[in-house]
Amino acid sequence: MVRILAEARRWQGMLENGAAATIRDLARQKGVDKFFMVRTLRLNALAPAVVESILAGDHPDEINLESLKTRC
Repeated sequence: MVRILAEARRWQGMLENGAAATIRDLARQKGVDKFFMVRTLRLNALAPAVVESILAGDHPDEINLESLKTRC
């Protein structure tokens, strides 16, 4: 989960700094499906406390990649 959170931050930065004009362009650059890109980018909206617990490895078991992608 840490890897995908880092990827979400990196992709958001690429959109913000103009490395990609749109999510569709970024998805093409990274070779991923546009819908996967959108779901991943939504992880950037997680509360800081949730992100911190994931990074620290002390999050509840019910918080996993699938649950985050379907709720975000």
